[in-house]
Amino acid sequence: MRSTNLIRTAKTGYIVLSLALCALGLLLMLRPDLSIRAIGIIVGCVLIAFGAVKLIGYFSKDLYRLAFQFDLAFGLLLLALGAAVLLRPDRAMSTLCVILGVEIVADGLFKIQTALDARRFGLGSWWLILTLAVLAGAIGVTMIVSPSEGALALTVLLGASMLAEGALNLGVALCAVKIISHQIDGPEPRFHLRERRME
Repeated sequence: MRSTNLIRTAKTGYIVLSLALCALGLLLMLRPDLSIRAIGIIVGCVLIAFGAVKLIGYFSKDLYRLAFQFDLAFGLLLLALGAAVLLRPDRAMSTLCVILGVEIVADGLFKIQTALDARRFGLGSWWLILTLAVLAGAIGVTMIVSPSEGALALTVLLGASMLAEGALNLGVALCAVKIISHQIDGPEPRFHLRERRME
């Protein structure tokens, strides 16, 4: 047996930061006239925080091994991207849209795989993960192909992408991260689902 504290920390952090991404996305969509520097600083800080949480999730070894299975690379990418934005917050908008768009497309594709794996696990909410992954991926593609739009349009698009990414990660955290009271450390804990109390 092993402690579930790391998994709880990862799940809580995922939920909190996903909600923060959604709130930030809504703010950017409703107030696209915010200064580019302020947007860069806020986005950079959120990306670094989310990168750290993804790394915690990757090393937490949650029950299904679904939600965090690709988060080592994504966590490192978000840390690097957040640091780059903070270094040049007033000049990062167009570059940020393209790079973040690529990250969101990649995350959407991997979350599609997560959804299909969740279906094989018998999770009834797999379709929600799939729907959010496709939506986030579509918005990511739009970000990649629209870097020449005006500043206001880019800000709204950035907000939509963060809202979609936040919703995707929130859905994954709620649907695919399960914690049992006495989790067994091993590569295939799924077989103990019926023997342990779900939380």
